[in-house]
Amino acid sequence: MSERATIPATTTRNATPSPLAKFSHAWRALRHRNFQLYFVGQGISLVGTWMTRLATGWLVYRLTQSALLLGVVSFSGQILAFVFGPFAGVWVERLERRKLLVWTQVFAAIQSLAMAALTLTHRINLWEIIALAAFQGLINAFDMPGRQSFLVQMVEDPNDLGNAIAINSSMANGARLIGPAVAGLLIAAVGEGWCFLLDGLSYIAVIASLLVMHIHVAPVRRRAAGMLREMREGWDYVRNFRPIRTVLLLFSLLSLMGYPYMVLLPVFAAELLHGNARTLGMLSAASGTGALISALSLAARKTVIGLERMLQIASATLGCALIAFGFSRVLWLSAPLLVFAGFGLIQGASVSNTIVQSLVSEDKRARVMGYYTMAFFGAAPLGSLLAGTLAHHIGAPHTVMLTGAFCLAGSLWFTFQLPKLRAEMQPVYREKGFLAATDDEQLVAEERELVV
Repeated sequence: MSERATIPATTTRNATPSPLAKFSHAWRALRHRNFQLYFVGQGISLVGTWMTRLATGWLVYRLTQSALLLGVVSFSGQILAFVFGPFAGVWVERLERRKLLVWTQVFAAIQSLAMAALTLTHRINLWEIIALAAFQGLINAFDMPGRQSFLVQMVEDPNDLGNAIAINSSMANGARLIGPAVAGLLIAAVGEGWCFLLDGLSYIAVIASLLVMHIHVAPVRRRAAGMLREMREGWDYVRNFRPIRTVLLLFSLLSLMGYPYMVLLPVFAAELLHGNARTLGMLSAASGTGALISALSLAARKTVIGLERMLQIASATLGCALIAFGFSRVLWLSAPLLVFAGFGLIQGASVSNTIVQSLVSEDKRARVMGYYTMAFFGAAPLGSLLAGTLAHHIGAPHTVMLTGAFCLAGSLWFTFQLPKLRAEMQPVYREKGFLAATDDEQLVAEERELVV
């Protein structure tokens, strides 16, 4: 759902590197066996996850013909992650993370298989969809901070952590490209139920990969402090450390205003582009293409230095793309615009994740990622409900144009925060070994550009 992030000296000093070697740093985290297993298992499972997301949206719209109810279902599927995010972050620090993830995957498989059974037997109704979506949201509240903090245990070399986050994002968005396209074909041919069934079976792969890993971590220590006190410590850390606070605020805005366009895609596909499930699959795949490009570009980076500027650009790109998408009424224009929207949204999410994980103190990692979960699964459902309500009253096109304008405003606000952020980030990067002399020169040059 995540470094001195530079390539080894033996690579950088090679006088005549091969074309392939020039980009070997882009997949360096895969040299860790545990991460290789995770990459394969989770990659298979995520294809099923994206199939279910598209199938759920199409099923709800087919049953209700309501943009408002699309927002309600998305809200119910994510609000519990917002409510339980801080509690989950504390619990994750008290539990063995691999065991936690095995159980979250088991329960997620049960949820998808229940959706499949109800849909294939033609017994599914809106309330059952809402209840099962809420159950998935509760699972995600524990799964996401557990998954993000588990990366540190799978990738033993902290210099490869940022690359692991980027590869993880590439994997998720490669699945986002494949899953909706396959789901669109399956729905048109045999219905939504088979998407849910395949998703439920796909969890076998990730569960198996987790069980065969060799994880060597210190035993989870019992904590003397109570849960509420630990939650308060995590909150004070986020609130008082300006870089993490500012990044999470912008990420929350992007989740609140940027993510909901995905919820409204069935409306655009059916009413504005006069298409069907295949059209929805094409729109989702276009967004996934942009997301994959974003993830690959981050994997190719050699350093975390300068990522804050990428967050600024991502917010502006997302905002402009959504505004233009609201004006479009033809597929050949809408699909390319969603490539830019997908790029901006995932660039913002992945860069925020990488910056936070690079800056956070290790003893507070899971708690801070709990707040990241709140930002992602908390702001997004509120945004989905808001978008569904606005689309019901002013139409889907005007809704995405309005949300795009907010993303642009967020980019402008973040631009004015950059000089202060960098002043506080540099000592942390230097202490952790991320910042070299050449990086100092780069930061000085970029700060001069901001002043100008």
